[in-house]
Amino acid sequence: MSASKKTRRDFIKSVGVGTASLVFSGCATRSLTSGHEKAAKQPNVILVLTDDQGYGDLACHGNQQIKTPYLDELYTQSVRLTDFHVDPCCSPTRAALLTGRYSTRVGVWHTIGGRSLLRQQEVTMADVFKAGGYRTGIFGKWHLGDNYPFRPQDRGFQETLVHGGGGGGNAPDYWGNDYFDDTYYYNGKPKRYSGYCTDVFFDGAMSFIESNKDQPFFCYLATNTPHFPLNVPSKYSQPYLEADLPENRARLYGMITNIDDNISRLRDKLRELELEDDTILIFMTDNGGEMGRQFNNSFNAGMRGRKISVYEGGHRVPCFIRWPKGELQGGRDVDKLTTHMDILPTLIEMCNLPESRGIHFDGTSLAALLLSRSTSWPDRTCFVHNQRIDNPRKWKDYAVLTERWRMVGKELYDIRNDPGQKTDRAGEYPGVVEKLIQAYEEWWEDISEQFHEYCDIIIGSDRENPVCLTQHDLHGSGASWSQLQVMRGAVGKGFWAVEIERDGRYEFAFRRWPTEVNLPITSAAIPVKSHPDVQSFFPSGKAIEASEARLIISDVDISQPIPPDAVAVSFQVPLRAGKTHLQALFTNDMGESRVAYYVYVKRLS
Repeated sequence: MSASKKTRRDFIKSVGVGTASLVFSGCATRSLTSGHEKAAKQPNVILVLTDDQGYGDLACHGNQQIKTPYLDELYTQSVRLTDFHVDPCCSPTRAALLTGRYSTRVGVWHTIGGRSLLRQQEVTMADVFKAGGYRTGIFGKWHLGDNYPFRPQDRGFQETLVHGGGGGGNAPDYWGNDYFDDTYYYNGKPKRYSGYCTDVFFDGAMSFIESNKDQPFFCYLATNTPHFPLNVPSKYSQPYLEADLPENRARLYGMITNIDDNISRLRDKLRELELEDDTILIFMTDNGGEMGRQFNNSFNAGMRGRKISVYEGGHRVPCFIRWPKGELQGGRDVDKLTTHMDILPTLIEMCNLPESRGIHFDGTSLAALLLSRSTSWPDRTCFVHNQRIDNPRKWKDYAVLTERWRMVGKELYDIRNDPGQKTDRAGEYPGVVEKLIQAYEEWWEDISEQFHEYCDIIIGSDRENPVCLTQHDLHGSGASWSQLQVMRGAVGKGFWAVEIERDGRYEFAFRRWPTEVNLPITSAAIPVKSHPDVQSFFPSGKAIEASEARLIISDVDISQPIPPDAVAVSFQVPLRAGKTHLQALFTNDMGESRVAYYVYVKRLS
């Protein structure tokens, strides 16, 4: 078994047994004392990660249209990483941030299609903090899997308040969520909340902080805003509309100003609880600003490219770190090349967390840089790519980054002298191009060892029974990853990669609509609830034709007719433990098939 395949198991076995060592890729191996042997109080950690907020979506970065006074204040009081990079889109960034490893190495290179699931064996930031005696909580967006063993509660988080999928209204999300008065999953169970989504998640985080104020805590506050849909209370968007900004930009900026207000509320709570000085507060975002024609003329700090792009604007983002007791304050820039993969190794060092053999980080600790202990910093080479396909393809949408150079495909830019990436210098520096191509070749060979593997959703486990499968994680084409596509009756083709945990009898219930909607398979759904500040997002549903249901799994291939007005069609079959593919099909009288939109799988015995 490879080191990567036994990482999480070995980590869990090793923590709490004295001194253990952890290998940092490209760095010296070092040894720290485990959390059970530390005498001094460890700092609390709050990691705020916003969604689709670009580098230019802050007043302190030169945007003269947006109002972010509290984030601007945090900027003046923090150490700022000014050449800080993430992945060009959300799930990959989250995977790399939480593991300290390249996202594709840990199984995440897309936001849907079963490729947003973090490999089961990977150790997460929450695992490490939990092992170090911290209380761990997540509030907001997870987007690394909605089924066991990929849920946040399976990956080290002790308190969880999250929505489903990658955003409000995704297929795994509770049906009809529109950012207002929604139902979220609290510790795995659906619970209805009043208020705007960002306010709810900050409220949950502050309650968690207050409940754990007398012990160290790790709070991962990952908002789903300002991600589409652009739903926001009108009191936040109206000032921008009055300033003659286009409606979508007014809504986007309104969502960010709401985040800004919540940052103020969070900091007030820390001061009230006398926790601010000994809390590491990190603010960062998950990729470049929102793509789309409506935002093309918005401020981007002179950078080329936006979300999904491998040009600078797609992956260079803000990162502010403040910790007064640790002397991280006062407003200071660190201009060295840094990445989201550096955050976990940095926190391990600054919080004196337990470590384990076998975890090979692609990031490195920045503690010396942050604390001004390093007079020199070696040049490094980092890699960014955008796959968003089922199987990664070499040379697709990639960039190689060094302190001076950015190689984007076959183009070469001197980023220090040409931050807008306007002049291709590849013809002038063929030696640099050759060196960076070789570095990419070696990197690709290193990270691609497990590209052929699936991340299997486990069915039949006591930890999640029944399991609700949605097309969000379907391997194939045309999948309905959002509720809007379900409403429209999109035709999905493909399969789910699953692992049957144990022998037994299993029930499969095929549905067009989730249980909370509970309408007949062939019926159209009525529009969902609408708050006055919600953009027109959900149309009336479209009826589909379906006369037969077919289940294909392991050596089972059976069909049955769909009764008129049936809400679900169920199969009960004996299955043996093992990895397999699941197909669940609705077929019409013309013989045309589509994947069932929701499949509930239950082990009966």
